[in-house]
Amino acid sequence: MTMTTLSLVADIGGTNTRVALARGKVVQQDSIRRYANADFPGLEPVLTRYLAEEGISAVAGICVAAAGPVRDGVAVMTNLDWTITGAGLTAATGATRVSILNDLQAQGHALGRIEDRFLRPVIDGPTQAGASMLVVGVGTGMNAAPVHETHWGRYVAASECGHVSMPVRGEEDFRLMTFGETYGASAHGFTGVEDVLAGRGLERLYAFVTHEAGKVEDKKAADIMAALASGDEAARKTAQLWVHQLGQTLGNLALIHLPFGGIYLIGGVARAMTPYLDELSLTAHFRDKGRFSTFMEGFRVTVVEDDFAALTGCAAHLAALSKS
Repeated sequence: MTMTTLSLVADIGGTNTRVALARGKVVQQDSIRRYANADFPGLEPVLTRYLAEEGISAVAGICVAAAGPVRDGVAVMTNLDWTITGAGLTAATGATRVSILNDLQAQGHALGRIEDRFLRPVIDGPTQAGASMLVVGVGTGMNAAPVHETHWGRYVAASECGHVSMPVRGEEDFRLMTFGETYGASAHGFTGVEDVLAGRGLERLYAFVTHEAGKVEDKKAADIMAALASGDEAARKTAQLWVHQLGQTLGNLALIHLPFGGIYLIGGVARAMTPYLDELSLTAHFRDKGRFSTFMEGFRVTVVEDDFAALTGCAAHLAALSKS
């Protein structure tokens, strides 16, 4: 059966891909399926299987959100050996309208379309309607994208800011930066923001904390979070360092982009840390900008707890393209 009135949307992470059908801006909630990326050699077989399972031979359009840079209509996954092209998407789905977004761009298109129950404020502040916003993802990787409202519609700029240098505010930060340049299987001679904030970054922070205590220990991110919940001292110090780095990074991004419409945090690591952000003083680290500390009170930070926000953003973006 061919369903030419429906579109396909997909959110491709480092581990799993979520796929759904959309009618206009609305994602069909009962159509959402999740697939383990390790079971497939690329995205196209995922889409082919999904359409077969839904009994659909083709769709009118497709928009995918990829966790990696998109250049000239081609997405190269950062933490997965997949390359995604418009031609490949058309071949797999029959779609004539195709769009490939960075995953943060998709999240940016979802802002304003997420239910309040999925939004948890973590830094208080005003929000200005129509002002620029910023979406920041901290999960398997780390990235951010500014969101601008224009006369021609919403524009979400792509970026790869997760790979800029980690903030260095004091001697401990400098030691962490030096440690991160060489420690661990993913070390590459440079300690970027992603290297201390993403999932493997949390693991690197724990190794650094134990190194500082005299003996390096390796622990997986999930185990670090479990240890934190049980009151483990090294895990808590790791969380303190993580919150410090997050606050510094968010503060830097806020001054660069001036998102008076709000900063929105997404991603598994950010959500896992949310219960600890207040007690570990995220607000103080965020506003630690010297004579601009008071200025930083003009920004609000909210954690997005909607697992399917990227799908919503893909549907909204594809619907906007169909009207242009």
